[in-house]
Amino acid sequence: MKFNSPIKGAYLLLLSLLVGCSSMLPRVQSESSPFKSFDEARQAIDALIPMKSHVRELQALGIDPVQQPNTTILTQADIVKRFVPSALLKREDLDPGILACLEARNSCRGWEVNGARILRARTGNFWADFTNFSRVANTTGWRFNALILLVDDVVVFRSWGGQPNVNELEVNTNPLGPLQEMGPAIVTNQ
Repeated sequence: MKFNSPIKGAYLLLLSLLVGCSSMLPRVQSESSPFKSFDEARQAIDALIPMKSHVRELQALGIDPVQQPNTTILTQADIVKRFVPSALLKREDLDPGILACLEARNSCRGWEVNGARILRARTGNFWADFTNFSRVANTTGWRFNALILLVDDVVVFRSWGGQPNVNELEVNTNPLGPLQEMGPAIVTNQ
């Protein structure tokens, strides 16, 4: 059986589309931290010694609100809103570093550090995704947050939290494929 060159070209194009289909699906990578991993971020915050560590040490670790994205500088008023004792939480329940910061008034400031490395990749069958019959998205990575309180450029309190392992699977199925969205559009346009 002989193929003429246009048919041969069409078969080659179809074959090349079928071979690497999953690699043609979109991927999104989001990085908002100077740290390579959740553990590296945790260790950096744990290395800070309350009442001893200086702001220079923070900057050496890559923690600097001017240089690092997603870092919020908190005023003394912001800190008071977060930690002012209530009926459930008494003054003696607060960490000594928090108390030192509250008592320092205008010399007190805080840094709220938020960092993440997230990869969102669509996986599965290219044609089912492309025609909107089925879309599978897998989100992996980590999210980290920390709170650092300073009085006169000395760390008085630090704490951290977050999600060391993000693994989310999202599956969207549309039995009508590309026609699924058409129905509501027709109804709302009349």
